[in-house]
Amino acid sequence: MDFTIIIGNRNYSSWSLRAWLVARFSGLTFDTHKVLLDTPEFKTEIVKFSPSSLVPALREGGWVINDSLAIAEYVNDCAPQAKLWPNDTRKRAEARSMSCEMHSGFIHLRSEMPMNIRATGRAVVPSDGTKKDIRRVIELWSQCLQTSAEERGGPWLFGRFSICDAMFVPVAFRFRTYSVELPAECQAYVEHCYSDPLIQEWVELALAESEVLVTEEIGSR
Repeated sequence: MDFTIIIGNRNYSSWSLRAWLVARFSGLTFDTHKVLLDTPEFKTEIVKFSPSSLVPALREGGWVINDSLAIAEYVNDCAPQAKLWPNDTRKRAEARSMSCEMHSGFIHLRSEMPMNIRATGRAVVPSDGTKKDIRRVIELWSQCLQTSAEERGGPWLFGRFSICDAMFVPVAFRFRTYSVELPAECQAYVEHCYSDPLIQEWVELALAESEVLVTEEIGSR
């Protein structure tokens, strides 16, 4: 199949990254079209590709799917060989539960520590709400990472890369940008996410972008 993923700025758009990651790890062929966020042209440009006026969107001919998790599920259906959910029934349910929690929660973390790949070294004083969100992420990751990568069958949360990892990679980027203190196994996961060759494709393009979204430039050096 051939389709197009509509994304926002790679440096800032965490939801675009999630959809792109699932498509990239699926092995399917697809194109990427970027629409610059927070520009005068955004509203007129995005409706050409996404009826919801949001990114990401998956466009296949004249057919469109909105929302990163819906896109992930569609890609999973189209690429069953990629095994984007764990094989084990309970692990698959756990991965889906974690993904849905990420999809609908962690509001304080998202707003106070926006994804900003170029801003490594920024300092942010987290609110109690953000501290609670960080503790919950650590709890979720730790319950997956408490066994070795060899025992899990790979370095990702459920061994091999899954949609659950796609949901949490932008959080790993946030923790790296704002130097959040983490347990050793969680820090190792952050560094693994950042250094993965497919994820580095996105990182390198994000670092090359010149657009600046002032509202996302949070923190001090």
